[in-house]
Amino acid sequence: MRLSIKFVTIAALIALATTMLVSTTAKAQNQKVRATVASPVAEQALQSEYKGVRLGMTMNEARARLGEPALKADDQDYYVFSNTETATVAYDRTHKVVTISIDYQDGVGAPDYRTVVGEDLQARPDGSLHKMVRRESQGFWVSYSRTAPGTVVIVTITIQKL
Repeated sequence: MRLSIKFVTIAALIALATTMLVSTTAKAQNQKVRATVASPVAEQALQSEYKGVRLGMTMNEARARLGEPALKADDQDYYVFSNTETATVAYDRTHKVVTISIDYQDGVGAPDYRTVVGEDLQARPDGSLHKMVRRESQGFWVSYSRTAPGTVVIVTITIQKL
């Protein structure tokens, strides 16, 4: 009788362990499926314009949206919006916008990286951050970079035509 109690106890423990293992595996697979379904949304580059300026706009359209640049030329304009926010807009030979680059000193006013490049931004050992997302089908790439913490932290967002 004592042997059968041990056997029943061991069988019950094995059954419990098997049930827990199956349950954990099912949950992990379910979460993996959800993550797979959600990842296209997370990978989507969300920022494709700045203050109404988009890639492919004419120089005149960009200037109408951003105002008078602090420095201007046929190939690029430089804007100073505040002590902490500046932007450069570059143009091709036909005077169409090909690059928009925005700098935020100390990160002041910078959008959350998730709205720029999606999730999964990893810090480098020095504390700096960087991620670039290419959107071949949309004809551009966008990047988010933050310098390592130090005297001055700069967040740079760049949107560029492929």
